[in-house]
Amino acid sequence: MSVENNTGATKALLALGALGVVFGDIGTSPLYAVSACFTGAHLAVSPAYVLGILSLIFWSLVLVVLLKYVSVVLNADNKGEGGVLALTALVVNTDRASPRKKLYGLLGILGAALFFADGAITPAISVLSAVEGLRVAAPTSQIPVLPITLLVLIGLFMIQRQGTGSVGRMFGPVMLGWFGVLAVLGVYWIAREPRVLLAVNPYYALHMLTRHRVGALAVLAGVFLTVTGGEALYADMGHFGKTPIRYAWIGIVMPALVLNYFGQGALLIEHPQAISNPFYLMAPAWALLPLVLLSTAATVIASQAVISGVFSVTRTAVSLGLLPRLRVEHSSAENAGQIYVPSMNWTLMCAALALVVGFGSSAALAGAYGLAVSGAMTIVTPLTLSLIKSRQGHESLPLRAGLSLLFVVDIAFLLANMTKLEQGGWLPLSTGLTIYWLMQTWQKGRASLHTRLLRDQKPVRDFLDDLRRDPPVRVAGTAIFLDAKASGIPRALLNNIKFNRVMHERVVLLTIVTREEPRIPDSKRLSVSEVGAGIVRIVAQFGFMEKPDVVEILRLADNQGVPYEPERTTYFLSREELIPGRRSDLPPLRRSAFIQMARNAQVIADFYGLPPGRVVEIGTRVEI
Repeated sequence: MSVENNTGATKALLALGALGVVFGDIGTSPLYAVSACFTGAHLAVSPAYVLGILSLIFWSLVLVVLLKYVSVVLNADNKGEGGVLALTALVVNTDRASPRKKLYGLLGILGAALFFADGAITPAISVLSAVEGLRVAAPTSQIPVLPITLLVLIGLFMIQRQGTGSVGRMFGPVMLGWFGVLAVLGVYWIAREPRVLLAVNPYYALHMLTRHRVGALAVLAGVFLTVTGGEALYADMGHFGKTPIRYAWIGIVMPALVLNYFGQGALLIEHPQAISNPFYLMAPAWALLPLVLLSTAATVIASQAVISGVFSVTRTAVSLGLLPRLRVEHSSAENAGQIYVPSMNWTLMCAALALVVGFGSSAALAGAYGLAVSGAMTIVTPLTLSLIKSRQGHESLPLRAGLSLLFVVDIAFLLANMTKLEQGGWLPLSTGLTIYWLMQTWQKGRASLHTRLLRDQKPVRDFLDDLRRDPPVRVAGTAIFLDAKASGIPRALLNNIKFNRVMHERVVLLTIVTREEPRIPDSKRLSVSEVGAGIVRIVAQFGFMEKPDVVEILRLADNQGVPYEPERTTYFLSREELIPGRRSDLPPLRRSAFIQMARNAQVIADFYGLPPGRVVEIGTRVEI
């Protein structure tokens, strides 16, 4: 059932839950964003500059988050699911005849790669910026900020295996308290310096940009930190629905953020020296330690949301054939969306720890943060434009014109973040491009491998003729052969007959197909057809948000006349040993990378949940 088909009370609960998952990243930006706006652009802390920065922050939240994501992009859902890969699949599916179909696909892959690059930086900068508050609370003591940050991060990644089901119920109330504190602190300082409210006037933002010209890019790079996490509104739409997310943003999150940013501005007008850490210096001395603890909890929640997002994107990428098979564990029996990917978890942990040690402070990490996120958020806009055009035609001209103007804002932020290349921006960019290359390598390598395997497949008619001329010994039971393409006869079956001279009385050729939509209803799940000589072909369709289960497929097929007897069923798999060939359509480096990725992929029997002890693997060497 869609999460949109709920009562008002249920949507209110979903909105509360969204506070803890969707808005964790953008909700913790006040910890470091305002300081980065001034220090990154080397601005003096003056009332004029404060008003200019606040105006840029306010209108960025309005244009990028409220208008672009909340008002437009949330409507571009793929049957309730969001995120750049879901959007890409929808665009390609909707506009199959477009000559730009390949370009859209490449943009989607690049967006996913940049999201992966952001997955390690967000936990590092969020937790580090929160723990740095201990130095404000106790400025004379030598508090080991880095070791404490490392311990918090290690603990965060260690608990991922346990799942977030029980902890997740606490996330919403904690973040509600966090946003309440943001608003209260902001109101207190705005009351002391109400002229900061003038920053709502876009004149101050425009004046700031025109006054600095080239230097304005450095200012925008800092301002962009206030909207990072905006893409989570779209990526996590499938968990909560667009309406609860809109309620939470408009009713709680945006007002709290604006009040807090304006409160920090009021503090800086009155005390310019507070630029060292304006967020924590807003609070009275007695409240600093509780605020540090609350901030740490909020950043852990924000990091948890990003890590969970990486797990979800990983599963989608594997389903769409952009990454090799990886072990995916379900951490909740009730919620299929709560998953754990061990290899990604430990990779993110090592990367986050290295970032904390390498950069040493949240101010230094701010230089690396933003570029990957900006690229991913920019990619969403042309994909959404294409979808709107294909769905509504000329009727969508006003909407497309407005979104095109917002695309200019995206480009401005992207160019602004490019100025941070030397300060660390090269790291997420190079990481994202490397992941993009690997995803492309896996996609192209699989296509090349399937082409070679299809060449070796025997046509069905020739195979049936061979059976009639030289029938093998038939043995009792059912043999299941997994077949990548529902066309000829799979190599595993041919080799079994060639070497063992036997064939089961019932043979099932099973092909699993992933469609470019989130889920497939059970009524359209299976297609069963007779091949002949006791052979049946089953084509099972799954969405990219679903994990195929072969045993469950066979149970469904039993209802369509294909008997399933677990104790008399054997699963035959073909394991290809890839070796470099003289003729290859892959460049040497890409070929070597693909072979290595294939060797490290999860065993197909485990990936599809085949019963242990009933699997036979037939190995073959394939030149690629």
